[in-house]
Amino acid sequence: MKALRLLFQRCISCFIWISTTFDRFKQVLMTMSSTVSTSQGFLSPARHGSFESSNALASGSLGQPEMESNGSNEVELISVSWNQDYGCFAAGTSHGFRIYNCEPFKETFRRDLKSGGFKIVEMLFRCNILALVGADANSQYPPNKVLIWDDHQSRCVGEFSFRSEVRSVKLRRDRIVVVLEHKLYVYNFMDLKLLHQIETLRNPRGLCCLSHDSNTFVLACPGLHRGQVRIEHFGLNVMKLINAHDSHIACLTLTMDGLLLATASTRGTLIRIFNTMDGTRLQEVRRGVDRAEIYGIALSRNVQWLAVSSDKATVHIFSLRVRVGGEDSSSCLSPAQGPTLLEHNSSSSLDGLISPSTSANPGSSLSFMRGVLPRYFSSEWSFAQFHLPEDAQYIAAFSSQNTVIIVGVNGSFYRCSFDPVHGGQMFQQEYVRFLQTESRPR
Repeated sequence: MKALRLLFQRCISCFIWISTTFDRFKQVLMTMSSTVSTSQGFLSPARHGSFESSNALASGSLGQPEMESNGSNEVELISVSWNQDYGCFAAGTSHGFRIYNCEPFKETFRRDLKSGGFKIVEMLFRCNILALVGADANSQYPPNKVLIWDDHQSRCVGEFSFRSEVRSVKLRRDRIVVVLEHKLYVYNFMDLKLLHQIETLRNPRGLCCLSHDSNTFVLACPGLHRGQVRIEHFGLNVMKLINAHDSHIACLTLTMDGLLLATASTRGTLIRIFNTMDGTRLQEVRRGVDRAEIYGIALSRNVQWLAVSSDKATVHIFSLRVRVGGEDSSSCLSPAQGPTLLEHNSSSSLDGLISPSTSANPGSSLSFMRGVLPRYFSSEWSFAQFHLPEDAQYIAAFSSQNTVIIVGVNGSFYRCSFDPVHGGQMFQQEYVRFLQTESRPR
């Protein structure tokens, strides 16, 4: 009798183990087979809080992985990226991610994980919504998966899985754009429904940029030919191809309303500004003569200045002769329905785009012989410059009036100012090593 009872107990234990193992195996299969998964009650970004609010600063677990101990000295920086209005930047680290405010400089938020880091951390202005892509060493979040994370609810509200590595993710209030090496996917933010697919030339850099004006939806990405940029005006159902350079595209950016496009090629010598409606080239400036890798291009909010950072450890500022209309968006608002291009941005005439500049870029003393000498002698050179002491990858953006913020993947933060009349060398106002634990939010 005792032997029968023992045998029965062992059978029960074995049945429980088999049942538990089967449930776990079923969950794994469901995860592997799912391409896009959503959580119930997915909300518009407008209904979420802000990273500036106190409830977004509490530490927690991302998808319930084990938390990393505070003050780890082995954190490595993987990536840095701006939010849409350049007021914040996100840092993807080997153990999670961190969010920093630019003016005044302050670390506002961090999540440290033991499961690995993130190579892509894309913000949505100052909302709690983030798009996250794991680094290669991340054991829990692979680089072919995009997580839409709502930190206000401390949970993942959407997930995209792909067969190849995700190169970049771009957000606006009503759309999510996922960039693979040869393709872009455009999703609706409300229900994660796939709206558009765009084929591109090989795009290892994940090049793509969006307009962020609530009245327009413009997307720029590489075309199917070398040096070509494809412009999608989704609100107008208009597509434009711009042959911007002879070499491959290395960097591109749009104004907030998407009317103007700035591009650089892999040669890294010239930066060109185009009207996205008709493809007209409005201005061309020269960074240098030697080949350089362009890390970033930024336009000031009033489209008076352009900043370029490269592997020459120099940030160049150029004066622009173009202007653009449109609202300056800097907060989380509900997306407008049926985006359309503003009427006063019509491209029927370029008179509204070309404006006299109070600060001209320097040129060659032989520029008066334009058309006779090679184009080099008629080039517009940078108006102001800042030479960085360390050789690293930097991105630059405009802050308050005549101020430039520079962030490097070596953990450096610079704030510099330039003379808007005379230009020349910029003046360093602030320098911070932002990965230091002393900057941790309290």
